[in-house]
Amino acid sequence: MRKELCLCMLVILCCMACHKKAKKQEEPVLQIEVAQVRVDSVVMKYEFVSHLKSNYDAVIQPRVNGYLLRKNFSAGMPVRRGQLLFVIDANLLNTSVRAAEASLASAEAQAVEARSNYERAVPLAEINAISRSQLDQYTAQYRSAESAVRSARQSLESARLQAGYTRIYSPIDGIVAYADVHEGDYVGPGTQFSTLTTISNLDTLSAQLAIPTSLYMDYAHQATNIYDNGNLLSDIELYLADGSRYEYGGVYDYTQQNISPTSGTITIVVKFPNPESRLKAGEYARVLTGLGARKSRLLIPQQSVSRIQGVESVWVVKADSTVEYRAIKTLGSHGRMWVVGSGLQPDEHVALTGLQKLHGGMKVIPKKAE
Repeated sequence: MRKELCLCMLVILCCMACHKKAKKQEEPVLQIEVAQVRVDSVVMKYEFVSHLKSNYDAVIQPRVNGYLLRKNFSAGMPVRRGQLLFVIDANLLNTSVRAAEASLASAEAQAVEARSNYERAVPLAEINAISRSQLDQYTAQYRSAESAVRSARQSLESARLQAGYTRIYSPIDGIVAYADVHEGDYVGPGTQFSTLTTISNLDTLSAQLAIPTSLYMDYAHQATNIYDNGNLLSDIELYLADGSRYEYGGVYDYTQQNISPTSGTITIVVKFPNPESRLKAGEYARVLTGLGARKSRLLIPQQSVSRIQGVESVWVVKADSTVEYRAIKTLGSHGRMWVVGSGLQPDEHVALTGLQKLHGGMKVIPKKAE
């Protein structure tokens, strides 16, 4: 009985094996497109997300105290260098100017008298009509009067300068911010309104690229100066919030002093020209830039790579037209290609189509993609 049971099981297993083999033989051969792993000299491109910042801001602060008479701008609008922004009441300072003018006139009159006395005393001293000590006295009075004139003239210039500070002009071209101060407010150093407004220069805008330290060291290991990374970046491109590419390329500006203690990144600042004022400070931006020197790399089409739970893989088509699953590691993109760091060899072929239908050892008909 046991021998008959074993014989029966053996027959069933043989039938199943024959059925499976027949099914496999009946399975149609799949035709797929393939691409060859290409070797090319490329610069690795990386994308950074940032926000645009103005090149610099000019803080407008009054140098003198007084009541604000007039604001001569509209908040948020462009202003030009030399444009009048604020006017402060100058009556008190004008009084100081007039007092300084009077002091100068008095000093000049005294200097004229002292000079006349000195010029009359010189020939008298030569004929001994007056003593040498009297001549020295007239000389000292003359020099003192001249010094008084110079001091009075400087006081007048200072008074005029202080009066001129009542008219505040824009020091740069830029966009002026909203000003909390209103006409009639008392402004100036030590008051509630010690700062009137801020002007942002938008001729050039900058973006900060936070590069992980490990990535930076991979590409800048030959750099002699960590604070000068002008040769590290290349082909700096800016993409706006709508996905469009900004027409002007960026340039390296500087490297920030310290490494971020929280994120462990080195921040490199790049800048973009803004001649048509298309860019605005605070605007979201994606910056795509080449990092490091040009180097020979392996390239494969992006459509050949599958990503599942962080694992990147491709189907490699071998010389006998069978496929093999292969886990790989990509380093970044280069146009429509992925740059491969490991997992593939030059001249191998990867599948482009039918990826969901493939399984290990499967026979295919490879066709090179056009």
